[in-house]
Amino acid sequence: QVQLVESGGGLVQAGGSLRLSCAASGRTLRSMHMAWFRQAPGKEGEFVAAIGNNIRYADFVKARFTISRDNAKNTLYLQMNSLKPNDTAVYYCAAVQRAQSQVVLVTPGPYPYWGQGTQVTVSA
Repeated sequence: QVQLVESGGGLVQAGGSLRLSCAASGRTLRSMHMAWFRQAPGKEGEFVAAIGNNIRYADFVKARFTISRDNAKNTLYLQMNSLKPNDTAVYYCAAVQRAQSQVVLVTPGPYPYWGQGTQVTVSA
């Protein structure tokens, strides 16, 4: 069993930055593919970024967000710069046991482990 706990969300003005963290326990991240998803009020959840043997980003976050991981700390990060009001959402980290030779997954269904989410609010 894997437990994921996100932190780092908050209220920020447009153009500002936040760094989200996702601390994992129960299994080492070295054997996991990890991802960030988000869900805005009244909208469906959407893929943000994923990291495994490769890195994928949603088109709307390219060049603004950076996903990274620190295997020694068993922690996943999402550095978010140049935030926009439509980035407002609850951000969730997710994990799946997956061979590092396989490409990352960008849909939520295959990820069995999820955190509780952290709220990000960007004011205009």
